[in-house]
Amino acid sequence: MSDTDSTRRAGRQRRRYAFDDAAKVVVTAGGLAVILSIAALLAFIAVEVAPLWRTPTAREVAVLSGDRGWMALRYGGGSGLLTAVTADGEWIGIPPQQQGPVFRSALPSAPPVVAASHPEPESLYWVTADGALHAGKIRTAPGSTSPSLQAAGSWPLAATGVSLLAVAGGEGRMTAVVAGPQRPPSLLALTQPRTLFGRGEAQEQRAPLPLDSGQARALDLSEDGDAAYVATSDGFLYRWSLQDPAKPLLAEKIDVTGRRDLGLSALALMSGSRTVISGDESGSLAAWSLLADAASPGGFRLVRTRDFESLGRGVVAIVPSPRDKRFAAASQAGAVRMYQATTGQGRQWLQRSGSGATALAFAPKGDGLLLLDGEGWLRTWTISDPHPEVSWRALFGKVWYEGYSEPAHVWQSTGGTDDFEPKLSLVPLIVGTMKGTLYSLLFAAPIAILAALYTSQFSHPRLRAVIKPTVEIMAALPSVVLGFLAGLWLAPALEHRIPALMAMLLVSPLLIFAAAICWQAAPQALRRRLSSPGAELLPIVLLLVISAWVSFAIGPQLEDWLFQGDFRHWLVEHGGRLDQRNSLVVAFALGFAVIPVIFTIAEDALSNVPQRLVSASLALGATRWQTALRVVMPTASAGIFSAVMIGFGRAVGETMIVLMATGNTPVLDWSLFTGMRTLSANIAVEIPEAPFGGTLYRVLFLAALLLFLTTFTVNTAAELIRQRLRRKYQSL
Repeated sequence: MSDTDSTRRAGRQRRRYAFDDAAKVVVTAGGLAVILSIAALLAFIAVEVAPLWRTPTAREVAVLSGDRGWMALRYGGGSGLLTAVTADGEWIGIPPQQQGPVFRSALPSAPPVVAASHPEPESLYWVTADGALHAGKIRTAPGSTSPSLQAAGSWPLAATGVSLLAVAGGEGRMTAVVAGPQRPPSLLALTQPRTLFGRGEAQEQRAPLPLDSGQARALDLSEDGDAAYVATSDGFLYRWSLQDPAKPLLAEKIDVTGRRDLGLSALALMSGSRTVISGDESGSLAAWSLLADAASPGGFRLVRTRDFESLGRGVVAIVPSPRDKRFAAASQAGAVRMYQATTGQGRQWLQRSGSGATALAFAPKGDGLLLLDGEGWLRTWTISDPHPEVSWRALFGKVWYEGYSEPAHVWQSTGGTDDFEPKLSLVPLIVGTMKGTLYSLLFAAPIAILAALYTSQFSHPRLRAVIKPTVEIMAALPSVVLGFLAGLWLAPALEHRIPALMAMLLVSPLLIFAAAICWQAAPQALRRRLSSPGAELLPIVLLLVISAWVSFAIGPQLEDWLFQGDFRHWLVEHGGRLDQRNSLVVAFALGFAVIPVIFTIAEDALSNVPQRLVSASLALGATRWQTALRVVMPTASAGIFSAVMIGFGRAVGETMIVLMATGNTPVLDWSLFTGMRTLSANIAVEIPEAPFGGTLYRVLFLAALLLFLTTFTVNTAAELIRQRLRRKYQSL
């Protein structure tokens, strides 16, 4: 060998090593990039989810002197002022956090003895010592920059000794209830009908609301003024229906404390007027919700849905948040705490002790709270609690929602009004995901594995060269096309053919079994003539077509015989229901998408079983079926298991098929005949409408995190099992 040839060979060797080193660097960098990308994705999702568990905080921002007998605290409204009336007959308006001048004006009446705010912006009501009810509105006169409280009406009550006042009402209607230590509650309703020429003359209606025993300690009205609630000194809660103000109807009288010496001391209706919070002299707090009950007066009854952690001393004030289902409560000892009414969770302590409390008020956005303490000081806090609806119980446990007869797992993120409480249980979505995945795998896995077994062990090589690429091409079908066909064609086609499908499960095996017996009974010479490569597919397909035709032909007769002529009606009578877009449709459509994945991997695993094992089994006298079942499949079990797990991951993460073919109903059952909503479909449906950074937005990211962790856990477990199976059979 010449020196030139040696030099050239050495040069080629160096280039080869250089290319190998470069390929190693590229492959390593690519692998690290994939790992880092997945880690970054997981970190991003975790960062978006983390604020859901952030501890709420409160910061005291101002302490003002309110020693002049402030009452009827109101925070916000159109003017954005903290407003109050004082016992010496003055209205005060204070800008938020004292940033600006303080506005004052004299009340257009004698000094009040009790006052209350109204749901309408800028409205205040008060009662004077002579027993008259006065109304005022905060207005700014033309040419002036200073708002003032101007008179808006006055009505004599013909009674004195009033110490409790509640006012509510809607369009053209005002309802007021007053009470005192020696005065039972009474009602004043004003109705001003609308005419073609504007508002008509106001009509007054008055009626007593008598108590059987005890004295009124607290009262409140529903937002529309159609129901009144009174808490008494002997522990009873009264509810009156005011649909006809001239004839109030006592709908309920509930013994809340069970002790005549332990009275109720505070009362407040949550937004929406479906839940009332009661507080007693021992510091206990409870929520009562209205449930439909045809046997009760007015069609509703109050049910105690949850109890809250005690404040430790007598509750003196309760105020609901105007934006969500939180409320604040204060005790005689000055403790102030925030609660979440839906979950029963104590959110945060604003203070654990103080000089008592006489009034509470929320900021319009629920991000601030006012406390008028027993020494006449007004304390204000800014509150940071952006996700009060979220807790482990709300996401994964049963919650007793308003209007529900019992605690339940519910996903319902939006409603028709702001009074709606979001229901964010992920359990129906998790069950829906597992339900769709399980049924699709029950359909796809047997077909794909048996098809792979036939293709690799029994089919002719020329037939295998056609079958495998054809099935692999199925994987290229867009899932949106499969979902479109499933939702618009398959679902209506199957809706009235469920009995025929049931019949097919019986007819097809029987027909194929009968054909196999006939084939075995046929003469050997005939079977040899007909046993050309691939010839078995045509009769099998023909048998399946015949079994389908027979099943659909006898389906109506089967429905008449077994299901009284109407399968849907029979299902409803037995406690079920039939949705057009149901789990059966999803099983077929999603299974069709999963079959190519499982088939391809399983077929490769079965084809890679060493041929010497197959030959040895056949040489020992085993049939091809015995060899496939007892030698080939155990040897390839690791690959088959991996195929099923990869198919599982494909089904869990599928979005378009389940989005278009399930009806997207987040129900909590495993019925084949009802729909579902999966985690992936829920993200696709909800994320366009979720406010950026809001509770729903972050809960959807939590759903994505659950999907990620589910697939990661399943794939990790699958890999461990695969390695174990591989070690078990690698010695063969």
